[in-house]
Amino acid sequence: MRWLIAGAGGMLGRDVVEELTRRGETVTGLDRASLDITSPEAVDAAVREHRPGLVVNCAAYTAVDDAETDEARALEINGDGPRLLARACAAHGARMIHVSTDYVFSGEARTTPYPEDHPTGPRTAYGRTKLAGERAVLEELPGASAVLRTAWLYGVHGSNFVRTMIGLEARRDTLDVVDDQRGQPTWSADVAERIADLGPRLGPEEHGVFHATNSGETTWYDLAREVFSLIGADPDRVRPTSSAAFPRPAPRPAYSALGHDRWPEVSLEPMRAWKPALQEALPRIRKEMSQ
Repeated sequence: MRWLIAGAGGMLGRDVVEELTRRGETVTGLDRASLDITSPEAVDAAVREHRPGLVVNCAAYTAVDDAETDEARALEINGDGPRLLARACAAHGARMIHVSTDYVFSGEARTTPYPEDHPTGPRTAYGRTKLAGERAVLEELPGASAVLRTAWLYGVHGSNFVRTMIGLEARRDTLDVVDDQRGQPTWSADVAERIADLGPRLGPEEHGVFHATNSGETTWYDLAREVFSLIGADPDRVRPTSSAAFPRPAPRPAYSALGHDRWPEVSLEPMRAWKPALQEALPRIRKEMSQ
């Protein structure tokens, strides 16, 4: 099967290309300069030229705070772009996996992970635009598409919380990190593996929404402490604080853990726990940061 990856220059997109290449798949990765997903002509030409059996959309407008004042542009990339990709897939006989986010939920008043079929209710412009993209893909390509919601992504490539904590540990004596937001730290390489696993299974009986996050849950504060411990630093240098200490234009979800009930339907187990994933990822991240 031929794979086409949109947004292949980003953290997850690069991991998806690397994972598929490692598996010996035929894969074409197109970054933002190579494919503007907001251009109908460019999208149709890319799918027509490369003839993929499956398109993975990792392209997105991810500046959560900027989207509050730039929602039109965010919607163009997060909503209209996925619709164009799904239409091109429908026209050329391809299937599609679209990457989405926990921000499609309200992030409020939860004590258990959101199941895949829980009602959505985004509180931010970013969340609204990502939900528009989900709906567009499922409308344009019913029975041949999957939406993968993920959250709290970190990885070897690009900027992310784990890399930030490693950098700050070397520069600051103490660090204040919020302790009132709970979620699931998720290694992008694990999501890439799950995308590669799901692709061949995707079909009329195996489609719709899936949650692709590492299992378990924690706070940003405890995640920072775990990073410090794993790199040999004193975790007590990390101090808890509240979200109120770091006001942002877009409110962050207080609770964004996602449930994983649908994976057995496609003969896959939920993704592994976040701690062993982080333990495996850290040496690779630190190696990349030292180069």
